[in-house]
Amino acid sequence: MIVEIADIKVRPEDCAAFSDVIARAASTVLAKAAGYRSHRILACQETPGRFILTVEWDTLEAHTVGFRQSPAFTEWRALIGPFFLEPPHVEHFDVVAAS
Repeated sequence: MIVEIADIKVRPEDCAAFSDVIARAASTVLAKAAGYRSHRILACQETPGRFILTVEWDTLEAHTVGFRQSPAFTEWRALIGPFFLEPPHVEHFDVVAAS
């Protein structure tokens, strides 16, 4: 399993609308992707307009190939992309420890 972490920035005045859209898109588009396990969407308290999306995937390729090269990714970005101030910073992590 790997964890994708996406650091997303939107205009502070768009926070409520973005929260609604990304929550719906995650449950209707992202969650149906092959290799998807779970996700979490976090809104930063100190920096309005900053969100962190974490997604657990079976493998790195489930995200980078299976999802990103699918029509579902196009749908996902069409829903959330218009809110971005800049492209999200995305990295993938191995879980070292969890509780």
